Amino acid sequence: MKLYIGNKNYSSWSMRPWVLMREKGIAFDEVMLRFDSFSADSRFKKAITAVSPAGRVPALVDDDGLLVWDTLAIAEYLAERCADKALWPAERSARARARSLCAEMHSGFAALRGAFPMNIEAHLPEVGAQQLADKPAAAADLARIVTLWTEALAASGGPFLFGGYSVADAYFAPVVSRMRTYALPLPPVVAGYADRLWATAGVQAWVAEALLEADFVPEDEPYRTQR
Repeated sequence: MKLYIGNKNYSSWSMRPWVLMREKGIAFDEVMLRFDSFSADSRFKKAITAVSPAGRVPALVDDDGLLVWDTLAIAEYLAERCADKALWPAERSARARARSLCAEMHSGFAALRGAFPMNIEAHLPEVGAQQLADKPAAAADLARIVTLWTEALAASGGPFLFGGYSVADAYFAPVVSRMRTYALPLPPVVAGYADRLWATAGVQAWVAEALLEADFVPEDEPYRTQR
């Protein structure tokens, strides 16, 4: 399998299937398509559109040439293809709850995404505090995530959202990155989970490679003029 991704420092959508596959031991070849801009004539857009007409990363191409795009579709495809890897919780109600959390993250939290774009290399605590003060919708999104995580951890007993590591944890890995970059305040139980997720092998491998990137993409840098 080949997984097409964007810059590890910026691409939250790419991070999800990458860390999931690394954490669960699913072999794949990475194809990095570096961001330059996102206009139709940019190198990035031309490269990804040649692979996936949707024109976005991530995109998964299986060994038989089957193309799967969109993070949630990739996760569901992998759960079927690699059933022995237990990507979703085994128990039916927990599995339904995990899918609900992923779907809510997938389609929602626009204010949080806009206020706190993923930028692993950066450290912007002052920006985080100011954005929370100025943007109630972003603060509400953060509060909703805290509630979702608190409830899931209480029901499962941890250490991850549904006991063992699942798609849901991979799905929230970029959120933990945002929390760290912008020093967002978290209650102890939620902070402990965020630390455990950050320490997983898949996330640490992604972060290590993100920190080695030398790219500075202005469109992904609303708060800085240089790296």
